[in-house]
Amino acid sequence: MCLQDTEQVCEGMEKLGCDENPKEWPLINTQIENCCKSLTKCEDDDENDDIDQITHLGDSFPLEKICEDTVVADKKQNLLSEFIPSLRSGEWSDIGHRSYMEDTHICIADLAKKFGYPFGKEAISFFGVFDGHGGKSAAHFVRDHLPRVIVEDADFPIELEKVVIRSFVETDAAFAKSCSIESALSSGTTALTAMIFGRSLLVANAGDCRAVLSRHGVAMEMSKDHRPCCNIERTRIESLGGFIDDGYLNGQLGVTRALGDWHIQGLKENGAQTGPLSAEPELKLVTLSKEDEFLIIGSDGIWDVFRSQNAVDYARRRLQEHNDVKLCCKEVVEEAMKRGAIDNLTVVIVCFHLEPPPNMVIQKGRVRRSISAEGLQNLRFHLDG
Repeated sequence: MCLQDTEQVCEGMEKLGCDENPKEWPLINTQIENCCKSLTKCEDDDENDDIDQITHLGDSFPLEKICEDTVVADKKQNLLSEFIPSLRSGEWSDIGHRSYMEDTHICIADLAKKFGYPFGKEAISFFGVFDGHGGKSAAHFVRDHLPRVIVEDADFPIELEKVVIRSFVETDAAFAKSCSIESALSSGTTALTAMIFGRSLLVANAGDCRAVLSRHGVAMEMSKDHRPCCNIERTRIESLGGFIDDGYLNGQLGVTRALGDWHIQGLKENGAQTGPLSAEPELKLVTLSKEDEFLIIGSDGIWDVFRSQNAVDYARRRLQEHNDVKLCCKEVVEEAMKRGAIDNLTVVIVCFHLEPPPNMVIQKGRVRRSISAEGLQNLRFHLDG
């Protein structure tokens, strides 16, 4: 999207928060069929509001069944149908070894209620981590505006995937307009958000923050890092006239998707066409079950020193020890610093149970002896001698 095009896109942004009459929400039950047809992705293919509040999520949202297979085993069916997440969240940030802090984050227990749009009795929770570069303005702008843009979209919450993608792009365009008025704001940010509604978890990522789900202790990556070394991203970039030079997008940026960076020539616009730096997020939607324990969302500073499985193992042990989500976040950040992390560090953890993760039960396998009874007797004779 070019800067000249942002005027029309951003007209509505100037009215954020000014609507005196909250909109009427569409009736979900009458649109379940259309919703399920439009969203058929499978599992495979202050700034911290109410973070200590426990939110019980019901099962009235049609999107909850979106990833369930049409034919599933009875055991898996029971896991899905009986599970209602009880959310607990925590967060922690540290400037690390940098001289300035460009990370920020947000935790909202009830997105619609937060912005004055009551939506039945069910909560849609929103969590996000934003890792700024070239300044903190873009990260703070996206943190403050993106949640409201999502809620005020006419298709929210029925076509949530489309709404989230559109909201990322619209927020990026709105920031471009702000930068054209005040050049001191010029900067960029990666953005990763997680929305939880009923039993559904929707992660949207643009950049190199990462979300990892612990499913019975096994790490499931809910996002992929958008970096120049990714072959798929390289292909997309080159098709838009961009290039990778020494591991950097157009020789200037270490990520291939981000919001902001309108001030860097050739990234967001390349002559008459769209530039190689995209603000459009990649999405992943899963249906939560009893085996899903918690979600870790971290800025790239965390993942510089933690592998995904390693982070799950570490957080799991801490939660088993004290079951304090915020303390666990603090310990993850402190451990990252001990391991030599030099970047800003931010982590948000969302637990889906009130109880700590269960201890792993390792089944003992039967091992066949490779020595005869006579040979074993002779061995014992020589050892005793």
